[in-house]
Amino acid sequence: MERRVVITGMGIYSCLGADLDQVRDSLYTGKSGIIFDPTRKEMGFRSALTSHLEVPDLKKQLSRSQRVYMPEQAKYAYAATKQALEHAGLDQDYLDRNEIGLLYGNDSSADAVVKSVDTMREKKDTTLVGSGAIFQSMNSTVTMNLSCIFKLRGMNLTVSGACASGSHAIGLGALLIRQGLQDCVICGGAQEVNPFSIGSFDGISAFSTREHEPTKASRPFDRDRDGLVPGGGAATVIIESYESAVRRGAPILAEVLGYGFSSNGDHISNPNVDGPSRSLLMAIRQSGIPINEIGYINAHATSTPVGDKNEAKAIHNVFGNHKPEVASTKCFTGHEMWMAGASEVVYSMLMMKNDFIAANLNFENPDEDSVHLNIPAERVEKKFDTFLSNSFGFGGTNSSLIIRNL
Repeated sequence: MERRVVITGMGIYSCLGADLDQVRDSLYTGKSGIIFDPTRKEMGFRSALTSHLEVPDLKKQLSRSQRVYMPEQAKYAYAATKQALEHAGLDQDYLDRNEIGLLYGNDSSADAVVKSVDTMREKKDTTLVGSGAIFQSMNSTVTMNLSCIFKLRGMNLTVSGACASGSHAIGLGALLIRQGLQDCVICGGAQEVNPFSIGSFDGISAFSTREHEPTKASRPFDRDRDGLVPGGGAATVIIESYESAVRRGAPILAEVLGYGFSSNGDHISNPNVDGPSRSLLMAIRQSGIPINEIGYINAHATSTPVGDKNEAKAIHNVFGNHKPEVASTKCFTGHEMWMAGASEVVYSMLMMKNDFIAANLNFENPDEDSVHLNIPAERVEKKFDTFLSNSFGFGGTNSSLIIRNL
């Protein structure tokens, strides 16, 4: 018999705040984390828009020998994971005595690579690159660092699935628990925010150029959207078997009911309708609940013309006349990329626990596809017990999660 999978802790470090309370308040009040960054303009960026957050100073929490192996996104991940462990009531003694797994989404470490290459080219001496460079520059840098810092002894794996990475990490962690291979898994996603990490996106005109109105630039589903805004940070979700949570008296926040996934098998960057539709349907089938029990859909919608259009079609195809509120929190944060699948679960959980649905900011005019969805332009005060979260990525990778309040 498959085991139930529950959420017992969360942590986040994002442009909306450095902890759960700050982020909840930003979502409730409609506070955007998007700014204009003049440094990017000086670097030749077409768009200087980005979410804004400071890299946490961990000098008082970690030794220098630990910090030297950590790139920017690993520091965000540490801050989010420390919060999540505390939220779940997991102390170091428990981590030492049990095999706790780690699945974290990350798909780049550009800044560390650029700095290493610059040093080699300038100094002509590889010994000057530094001992931490190799560990900072690998895609698995987040799980390498977290597993060593927290002394984790279970599954240790980076999930590299483009902008669905964080969502796939949670879904795969749930599968491990259901099959009895792990009792508890730390899941999440992290994204570096430095200019080097997203310069190539800017080069293909993926970003909004609404630079005169930074907080209005990310406008998912709106007819006048002109591209995404890059963002980042980290989010961590602690999942474990229901039995494990009860046994240790953990706070049980919600249950992961369904995980759907698919591949478009199509264009490398342009999404289609079929792949997301199949991901949605798989999650719904696995959840075992009727669609009318889903009270909110956190859409992937990044504010790109084609992506939002095809997701709106997929949602309408699957949900038909059942029209729960559909919104994308990327209107607040920009696209948090490898982090987004995990952070949007946290955002949705905060809304569900506090009986509201955050506004789909900047939604002024629907297009021919979004007109079929129930998209709130203002905050909705609503009690709901189940939500669905979509995450789709380059290469056509799709992930959908259904989570129920407990």
